[in-house]
Amino acid sequence: MGKALPLIPAKRYFTIGEVGDLCGVKPHVLRYWEQEFTQLRPMKRRGNRRYYQHHEVLMIRRIRDLLYDQGFTISGARNKMQELLQNERDKRKNGEVLLEGVEVIETGDSELDDFIDGDMDAAFGPAAGQLMMVRRELSEIRELLSATY
Repeated sequence: MGKALPLIPAKRYFTIGEVGDLCGVKPHVLRYWEQEFTQLRPMKRRGNRRYYQHHEVLMIRRIRDLLYDQGFTISGARNKMQELLQNERDKRKNGEVLLEGVEVIETGDSELDDFIDGDMDAAFGPAAGQLMMVRRELSEIRELLSATY
């Protein structure tokens, strides 16, 4: 399936229609997958309305990839999902920091300063300073975590 999926907006909850659009599947398929993949449990409110969280949207995209792009059967995808979740639990139990899907960019301070002085303001406008502050805080957190383990 050559069509790229849209970015997932920064929201707490998504309706089944929104998730269908974000993942390229119809709502009835999502309801079926809930029966087949026990890990997929959206919150249900009034009238059995489903509300999905960000991690569930990511899980649905992974299921979709296994079924549609990699050619797994439902049973094979279910087994693969169990395996992937068990690997993540093992990593968490062993104290490994999980950064799946996050690109870690290693740069020296001089490279970073060059970027801040030039392209950062042009690319991000007034939010550039805030982004830089968040990046520095994340770097400090990463250093603390790597020193701990």
